[in-house]
Amino acid sequence: MLGKRLHELRLTRGMSLRALAQAAGVSPTLLSQIERGVTEPSLGTLRALSAVFGESMAALFRDPAAPSVWLSRPGERTQITGPKGTVSYERLTHGNAPMEVLRAVFVPGQYSVAGTISHASVECLYVIRGTMTVEVAGIAHQVQAAEAITFDAIHAHRYINRGAVDAEIVLSVTPPIP
Repeated sequence: MLGKRLHELRLTRGMSLRALAQAAGVSPTLLSQIERGVTEPSLGTLRALSAVFGESMAALFRDPAAPSVWLSRPGERTQITGPKGTVSYERLTHGNAPMEVLRAVFVPGQYSVAGTISHASVECLYVIRGTMTVEVAGIAHQVQAAEAITFDAIHAHRYINRGAVDAEIVLSVTPPIP
């Protein structure tokens, strides 16, 4: 669905593959592969594309004909892959949602971003199993299984698994980040 939506957004704005690639700072080959469903874009690529279109990242997944009820099933969900060393997220919500809900498993030592990130949203991280370190505005918070942390994401933040076992989380972001 992402490839089809990206193609629609590009054509609606009268952009060629090369023009969009140049504006987003990626290769035309990569964009072609994403539009054809051959590859999944990284989180950085999604952010760059949404910035070019002036839309939230969720808009790239939005299906104009989406049903009002959507069932998310394992194996059918979109994966959002971060840069090397960072975690990959599984989208639990549909692209037309005003809120993004993601699931991820952090292996020991894995993190959400190398530095920190900030954006105009509210985030809530719930730990299903394991322990996560959530850094918000330079303060580290230890969040155990069955605990949740909610914060204004305008503050620089990131997630790290500093434990010895995998940590599984569900992350809610509203509104979805651009």
